[in-house]
Amino acid sequence: MKTILLIEDNDLIRENTAEILELAGYEVLTAENGKLGVAQALARRPDLVICDIMMPVLDGYGVLQIFSQNAQLAGVPFIFLTAKTERADQRRGMELGADDYLTKPFDEAELLRAITSRLSRFRQLRADYDLQQDGLHEFLEDARAVGNLQGLSADRKEHSVRKKQEIYSEGDEPTRVYFVKSGRVKTIKTTPGGKELITGLYQPGEFFGYLALLEQTRHSDSAVAVDDSVLVYIPRDDFSQLLLRNPEVGQHFIRLLAGRVSEREQQLLGMAYNSIRKRVADTLLRMHEQQSAAAEAGAAIQLSRDDMAAVVGTAPESLIRTLSEFKQDGLIELSGKGIRVLQPEKLRRANW
Repeated sequence: MKTILLIEDNDLIRENTAEILELAGYEVLTAENGKLGVAQALARRPDLVICDIMMPVLDGYGVLQIFSQNAQLAGVPFIFLTAKTERADQRRGMELGADDYLTKPFDEAELLRAITSRLSRFRQLRADYDLQQDGLHEFLEDARAVGNLQGLSADRKEHSVRKKQEIYSEGDEPTRVYFVKSGRVKTIKTTPGGKELITGLYQPGEFFGYLALLEQTRHSDSAVAVDDSVLVYIPRDDFSQLLLRNPEVGQHFIRLLAGRVSEREQQLLGMAYNSIRKRVADTLLRMHEQQSAAAEAGAAIQLSRDDMAAVVGTAPESLIRTLSEFKQDGLIELSGKGIRVLQPEKLRRANW
């Protein structure tokens, strides 16, 4: 929800305008003069300011000048709201850096159009999006505005899948990218001898299924829900737009995907060259850190022994033996609720 700071000394106009903005879905902060308005903005940076010009204590021109000179507030879209209509007043406001100028009286549609225009023009891709919260929706909305990607699907429908339900099979034609909203999903590949190898384990906030689209091939593995999960689908056409239509959007989207590619590469290298104890330790640490990042620090790792053995790339019997050794060393705790890592630093520093 976008936050608008409304600075207006007339009580009736301030209250009526705030009500209009709230009904339009904005969060509204109000101030009765420029000095209070600046204090509000410094306490919480708004997404846009609507400011009267003629006010006591500090007028609108003074407010705009402070915004322009303050590193924390510079760049906030600024709309002047005033009863004055002389060209000299408008010119002065624009010279100071105002983005728009509305004269009173104004109608609701005119006000809302001006706000929508300013917010769209000033929208930028943020340095970071919290994909475990609502960051995917925020990124897609920002990408639509920044990249002029009006063809992006507006439907962000969430899809529920049950535990052990297959999402796609090896050899299927890729039609979309998948985003894990909740639950967990594993991707698996079966060897000619019938052994199952887990090629990826995806947590909330992660994408999967995109490699086949990038390579323009069929899926080389299958995807199955480990838990009851909720997924968001990004259709193939949207995926192409995000990557190709706008360089800034494409680079940002690739960064969101790249972490998983790097992790998969490290996992495969580890399976090829590391000892069984090292591989089990790395797997436990990776899952422990993922839980900590998801604000579940200290929670038990819940994954079947067969699935964990497939992630590690070993037989279940070898995994169980190694876990027992770690338990005897006091590194982990085993219970019916799962595996709890007790000494992550010692597990990380051990020379396996």
